[in-house]
Amino acid sequence: MSTAVATRQSPEKNYLNADHTIASWLLTTDHKRIAVLYLISITFFFFIGSIAAGLVRLELTSSQGLLLTSESYNKMFSAHGVVMIFFFLLPSIPAAIGNFVLPIQVGARDLAFPRLNLLSWYLYIIAGALILCALAMGGFDAGWTFYTPLSSLYSDTQITIALTAIFIAGFSSIFTGLNFIVTVHKMRAPGMTWFRMPLFVWAHYATSLLMMLGTPVVAITLFLVILERTLGIGIFSPEIGGDPVLFQHMFWFYSHPAVYIMVLPGMGVISELISAFSRRPVFGYHFVAFSSLAIAGLGFLVWGHHMFVSSQSVYLGVIFSFITFLVAVPSAIKVFNWAFTMYKGHIELKTPMVYAIAFLGLFLIGGLTGLYLAALDTDVHLTGTYFIVAHFHYVMVGSSTIAFLGAVHFWWPKMFGRMYSEFWGRFSAIVIFAGFNFTFFPQFILGYLGMPRRYHYYYFEPSWEVYNIMSTLGASILAIGFLMPAFYLTASLLKGQRAPQNPWGAKGLEWERAASPPVTLNFSEPFVVTEPAYNYPSEEQEQALEPTGGKS
Repeated sequence: MSTAVATRQSPEKNYLNADHTIASWLLTTDHKRIAVLYLISITFFFFIGSIAAGLVRLELTSSQGLLLTSESYNKMFSAHGVVMIFFFLLPSIPAAIGNFVLPIQVGARDLAFPRLNLLSWYLYIIAGALILCALAMGGFDAGWTFYTPLSSLYSDTQITIALTAIFIAGFSSIFTGLNFIVTVHKMRAPGMTWFRMPLFVWAHYATSLLMMLGTPVVAITLFLVILERTLGIGIFSPEIGGDPVLFQHMFWFYSHPAVYIMVLPGMGVISELISAFSRRPVFGYHFVAFSSLAIAGLGFLVWGHHMFVSSQSVYLGVIFSFITFLVAVPSAIKVFNWAFTMYKGHIELKTPMVYAIAFLGLFLIGGLTGLYLAALDTDVHLTGTYFIVAHFHYVMVGSSTIAFLGAVHFWWPKMFGRMYSEFWGRFSAIVIFAGFNFTFFPQFILGYLGMPRRYHYYYFEPSWEVYNIMSTLGASILAIGFLMPAFYLTASLLKGQRAPQNPWGAKGLEWERAASPPVTLNFSEPFVVTEPAYNYPSEEQEQALEPTGGKS
């Protein structure tokens, strides 16, 4: 990749100002505009899910309950889980950041199927509208897992509408994954070989395989629940001849790979951030690339560790336990290689790098506590407790959401051509990190002490109240941290300093070849890729360039 002048200003015409009409946005096939539409949409649903979470946390500050009835409480945590997982975490990095960045990183002028890309956003919006309708019509109370027979037979809430929404959202995810796979295979720029691709692309390629192979399974599963609920066909409910454990197998066959659909794109982001702000090539590039594929492959083989306390065979549980421990190996490879990338690097603590370091801390805690749940004996004690809630949030929110925020701050100047306040960026990242730990670490203690998740009140054990109050106080800090970027990033659009082409001095086609913001077709002239993605000088090369042969 040839290095462009880092201070070149964006041209007069770019993808943002090419046409200002509403129709030009709603009918666009430009992957960058579709990414912006996704960014706005998922931000909206993030705040909807956060409101539900706030009500849950407020309710739990008293062992007797404060505001909600038991039924309303069930609906609140169900709304929080469904909205956050299916309408924020799953599409956040792939649909918003990946949609914008991936085609530029491989040197393509757009995704392989632009109209399919636009259709995926419309399906997401239709699914989101259905979820909002379900909430407006009284909500649903089966949790985000929709376990049968509650979801299929007993609940009289708006579960059918919610299941339909998730079913439609699944097609949006499939279309995005298909687009990424074909683009990577068929539309790379001349000279962009597989091992010159950024690790962000590798991570999204592995994620797309999970989307394509796993999403149809959960779509079929939820469709069968709809059939059983509406037509009374006995599939999952034992009262009418079904098998509820069959539902668990089918649901978790997708929903554990879904964890990696949420986490793998974040890992791709962290590879970009650590390399850019350490001024080092990613250590062990090939190992990090193949570890993404290994995580994707092993992710399909560990669903049974969610079912250790079901009627599943204990011998089968041993196998699932072993594979769950095994999947920690490629994850550990990434963490160690990121640490070695930072070793002796020229680290700059810009806002994206602060988020990357926060990711490392939170993902490490989330990953290590996952090993407790991989072991059969400790899992029996911890299953169904707040330990599960804490572990899940350290992996999902503490990793995926932190990586999403790091990605937004890293590529914001490229997306919108404006710089934001570094002071407020770093400050908000620190507030989020502190607030997150204050919120969820007490829940590890609650889970170990035996507090069941999804309980409306806990008057029988008032000693848990202090930990719940701490957790709710931390959630208040976390909410402030999440609100801050909404203000200073919006302000940057109105009066932020114009961004140069490469404000971070980073490597990659999006920084070295595309303007800020990019033109409609991404690149103003054709080119041939001649160097790997992370062409930062190594320590030996830097020493060779110094007159004394060493560092000054």
